[in-house]
Amino acid sequence: MTTQLTLDARTERLRDALDKALGVKGRTLAAALRKAGRRLPKQVRKQADVVVRAQAIDGHPKLRRTIDMAAVARAETDILAHLKTIDRADLRRGRLLGLAGVIVFNLIVVVALFVVWLVWSGHL
Repeated sequence: MTTQLTLDARTERLRDALDKALGVKGRTLAAALRKAGRRLPKQVRKQADVVVRAQAIDGHPKLRRTIDMAAVARAETDILAHLKTIDRADLRRGRLLGLAGVIVFNLIVVVALFVVWLVWSGHL
């Protein structure tokens, strides 16, 4: 029973950390991780799979004994350490700068094509 309590507490902590770091919400940890997708590095996703598999096995009384709680604890600390390094404001700024870059590039292309058209038609 204590395994169940600690594993549920760990998954809740991870879900809350995913919500704070990436704004990802889900009913379960697996759903939240699916929504996070490639925003998490491959190594962190592998660590999260360890926790999700342990949570799935935890419902079965005989298989519960096969859960490596040390590996689950290591996975949790690795995931939480990575999520603490994520800055939501920096991610937002990066997305806005990327969008601004695309808009500016498109404007430059349109203006260049307009100038080429003016030269070609003899207006310039």
